[in-house]
Amino acid sequence: MKIAIYPGTFDPITNGHLDIIERATQLFDKVIVTVAVNSSKTPMFTGEERVDMIQAIIKQKRFSNVSVEQFNGLLVSFATKRNATAIIRGLRAISDFEYEFQMALMNRKQSNKIDTVFLMPAEKYTYLNSSIVREIARLDGKFKDFVHPVVYRVLKKKLSL
Repeated sequence: MKIAIYPGTFDPITNGHLDIIERATQLFDKVIVTVAVNSSKTPMFTGEERVDMIQAIIKQKRFSNVSVEQFNGLLVSFATKRNATAIIRGLRAISDFEYEFQMALMNRKQSNKIDTVFLMPAEKYTYLNSSIVREIARLDGKFKDFVHPVVYRVLKKKLSL
C-alpha cells in the first residue's frame, strides 16, 4: 500500500490545499493529512479545530482514502511511524521551490525511504494561501470563493462576522 503524508498548518485549509489532496488521492492508496503544530507560528485556530474542519470536509467530499491527524515533531519520524513512502508538498510558484527543495533534501537525509512529491494546484489557486484568506476575512472582505463552505462558516464565526 502506497501511503503519503500531506503536512501543513492548514490555518485554515484553502481550496488550493483541497486541490492538492484530491490530486494526491489519485496517486496514493492512502493520504494522511497532517496538521502540524509549529512553535514558530501563532495559528488562528487550534490544532483540534483545524483537524475538525478538515475531517468535516473530507467526509463531505467522500474521500475514502484520506485521514487527518495532528502531529508535533519531526515530519520524517511521523511518516516513518505511519509507513509512508512519500511526503506531498504543494508548489504554487517558483518562489516556493527553493525552500521546499531544501526541506526535501533534508528529509531525504533523515530517511532515504521517503520521497518528496511536489504537486501543483490548479492555476486558479496558485496565488492562494491561508495567510491571505485570514487577512481578507479579518478585514471583512470577500473570501467565500477561496475556502470550502465548512471553513467559511467556521472562519466567519471565529471572527464574529
